[in-house]
Amino acid sequence: MAKVFTTDNFETEVLNAEKPVLVDFWATWCGPCRRQAPIVEELAEAGYEVGKVDVDKEPALAQQYKIMSIPTLLVFKGGKETARYVGLTPKATLEEALQ
Repeated sequence: MAKVFTTDNFETEVLNAEKPVLVDFWATWCGPCRRQAPIVEELAEAGYEVGKVDVDKEPALAQQYKIMSIPTLLVFKGGKETARYVGLTPKATLEEALQ
């Protein structure tokens, strides 16, 4: 299951992670986000480091990473953003970015 990232755990869980991490910025009212959710969960079940940030509950994180549209999916490696996808993104694309 995908983790829930917050301002309190983002540095530990994402920026200091040993493996690449996928962060899904989403909101409960967002239709495309709901369609993206099963793909994100599949990646988590496959063993990838995956988590979600609810932009309504964590506006500071959304602002810090300049999230203008959702869903926005960011991949972090070594504490740095290495990929950004805006809109519904295929599983294969995300898997490739997490390699």
